[in-house]
Formats: sequence, C-alpha cells, structure tokens
Amino acid sequence: MESKPVSIDYWKGANGNAYTERNSSIDGRVGMFSEILEKLPVLPRSLLEVGANRGLNLDAISSLLNARLIGMEPNSQAREQMAHESLDGIAQNIPLPDNSVDMVFTCGVLIHVPPPDLIQTCNEIYRVASKYIVCIEYFADKLEEITYRGQNGLLWKQDFGKVYLDMFPELRVLGWGFFWKPMTGLDNTTYWIFQKSN
Repeated sequence: MESKPVSIDYWKGANGNAYTERNSSIDGRVGMFSEILEKLPVLPRSLLEVGANRGLNLDAISSLLNARLIGMEPNSQAREQMAHESLDGIAQNIPLPDNSVDMVFTCGVLIHVPPPDLIQTCNEIYRVASKYIVCIEYFADKLEEITYRGQNGLLWKQDFGKVYLDMFPELRVLGWGFFWKPMTGLDNTTYWIFQKSN
C-alpha cells in the first residue's frame, strides 16, 4: 500500500528542530565539496543550497571558496543558526529570480520530496541555477520508499541523476561519484554535477 506523503510541516516543527540538533559537524563535508568544486570548469561566485538546515554544507564551502552563499530552509530554528544569507522557502517554490545563482545544490533533500512534487522541485532548481546543478542524494535503480525514523511518507530514493537528465536532456554531465560513510561521517550518497547550456 502506498503511503501518503507527509506535509512540509514535519520539517518546520519539532521534528525539524530535532534534525538540526542531530547534525552539528562539518567533518567530512570539506572533502566532499572540495571534490565537487574541482570538477567545475569555472568556480561559482554564488551558491544556493535548497534545504540547507543550519548551513553546515555552506560552512564547509566557505572554507574552500569566496562566494555569496545562500541557504534556503523552511525550519525557522535552523535558519536562526545559519551563518550565511538565509531564505525561508520550500523546494517547490524558490523565492529567487531565473538564473540568479551560479550553482544550486541539494544534499539529502530530494529524498524527502514527495514523488508527486519532485518534477516541480527540479524545475525550480533548474530555473534558478545559471551554471551548475549539484545533487547529493541516496541512490536506487528505481523509486523506493524507505521508512524514516519509524514513519512512512518521508523518504524515497531513486536515480536522481536520471530524473534530471530525463527532464533536461541538454544538461552536460561534469561528474558523478560516491561519498562513502566511513570517510564523510554522513550516510552513503551518490552525487551528480550538471552544467546548464548557455
């Protein structure tokens, strides 16, 4: 039986606050983003993280790159802890103009977007990015729902790289790879780096 997706309110409230408290270290993230940035032909001057939580990924990037760093996050407590420019918003409706940020990325966020909302989310990310889209997520060959902290309707994994290429075949693939949990301290994830054609 297919479970009903849970509202964004899950992440805005106490459960989102608990997520923020569980994630407090940038150890391993610097190496992750160093690997990604090395694959870009030109370094971005502005980056948006969709679903940034308290901004730990942006903290890691700030040690590697001098750029405008923006975190969009629906949880107010997490935004208050962010050391970078912050936006209140959700992935399906990014409050920024078209092509306004050089690089837009997600890290463990698309997995929490209900499948019916994923196309709109990817469209928004594509719309806002002027040069690069980076996606760091759990991987599965086909759509698979995973129970998240004892609850259904919160986490799905699939081939997110293929989702992007199916939607936007003009994207150029700059790289892809695997981040191993013992080396990053985060869960095992797959990453994809895309360049928009100008």
